[in-house]
Amino acid sequence: MTDMNERQHLPSVHTHTSIRVMLVDDHKTMLWGLERLIGGEHSGMRVVATASDSAAALAQALALEPDVIVLDLDLGGVSSLAILPALVRQGNTRILVLTASHDQATLDQAILKGARGVISKDAPAEMVLKAIEKVYHGELWLEQAMLGRMMTQLTQPGGASAHAIAVASLTLKERKIIAALVHGSGTPARLLASQLCISEHTLRNHLTSIYRKLGVYNRLELYAYASKHQLGELPPAS
Repeated sequence: MTDMNERQHLPSVHTHTSIRVMLVDDHKTMLWGLERLIGGEHSGMRVVATASDSAAALAQALALEPDVIVLDLDLGGVSSLAILPALVRQGNTRILVLTASHDQATLDQAILKGARGVISKDAPAEMVLKAIEKVYHGELWLEQAMLGRMMTQLTQPGGASAHAIAVASLTLKERKIIAALVHGSGTPARLLASQLCISEHTLRNHLTSIYRKLGVYNRLELYAYASKHQLGELPPAS
């Protein structure tokens, strides 16, 4: 049963640019610490709700449509994997799993069911904030080994879209570079870098990362891939 004293926050006094975060964890001490971390003066975030069980999490997600839900996978011995797809369907809400579990199969299932990232409860405070910010901006927050497992699973017959997970792994900067490349087809790297206000060396480093994530080998292949999958426009702002 949901604790009647469970804290609920109503949006109001904070600037609209702050990231609206909902916390779901059955440990009151963890909730207390996360609230103070996320609600810090310079975090750029605010906690709009907390929940300690699945029913409360679903109800508050529906009512508030937070930007990011920080979700524990173990709610009093009950797995929250079952509610993950429903949480994902709440508007533009994105899910970051914050867990003490190291079970690879369980964590992989969380991503396959729609979570945008996984971070350990042992992670430093600044890393938790960074993960929330990255997930909010549409990026994935996964360890490299986990991303590799996801790609393997998603390319199996009957798996979900490998393209979707590959695109989700791109950073916002990488998406901007791809969009610039599509719109400036044939533009020399020097001019493309100038348009993006970065050095040519930095551009090449970004392109190397993009090639690896999308499984292409040069600008021509990247252009073809981006055109086919309509990556010429930036993702909608959150």
